[in-house]
Amino acid sequence: MTIRVLLADDQELLRFGFRMILSKEEDIEVVGEAQDGEKAIELATRLHPDVVLMDIRMPVIDGIAATRRIVATDPAARILAITTFDLDEYAFGALRAGASGFVLKDVRPSELVTAIRIVASGDAVVSPRITRRLLDEYAHLLLSANEGENGTRLALLLSLTDREREVLAVVAEGLSNAEIATRLFVSEATVKSHVGRILSKLGLRDRVQAVVLAYEVGLVRPGSGS
Repeated sequence: MTIRVLLADDQELLRFGFRMILSKEEDIEVVGEAQDGEKAIELATRLHPDVVLMDIRMPVIDGIAATRRIVATDPAARILAITTFDLDEYAFGALRAGASGFVLKDVRPSELVTAIRIVASGDAVVSPRITRRLLDEYAHLLLSANEGENGTRLALLLSLTDREREVLAVVAEGLSNAEIATRLFVSEATVKSHVGRILSKLGLRDRVQAVVLAYEVGLVRPGSGS
């Protein structure tokens, strides 16, 4: 299956470089390019790419706002953000807006290709541990952001069983399935089943979004756990 990619970056040279890298891959096709966030939203709506490679800092509409709009319109949309630093407020904003991960602007070609394939498969590029470090750093921003949405998310949280809430809290610590299995004295297959049901019930795409939600609703607190 061919992975259809939309490139969104205001630097033409960077788009050209990404296109050159991706054009060498038989399973990846660049279906469009956008020079700003507004154009990215328009093309994502019209072309329905499998992955949007989204620069965060763009004119007209920035990449964070564009990500939020695209995901709101199409919850299945997969966004891979492009950032300058791996632990900064822009990376934090991209994950909160619905991105499934981020890569640095100086990413190696092979790492970029791998990241796109991972996101297209439905997984997240950023590990839950990195997500947790980001959220610990910028958790103060969660207190004032999207307060209205938190009530809805808390209601969704109530749809989980006690065991599923327990698993979600451990997922938010950044633990792998194997580590969670050891912590909770269950099999890895059982953990995988729990995580799948959690994502389904909460309407989340991947573990990274589960970590974000756990922080937003106060299931875990900054600096708690491992």
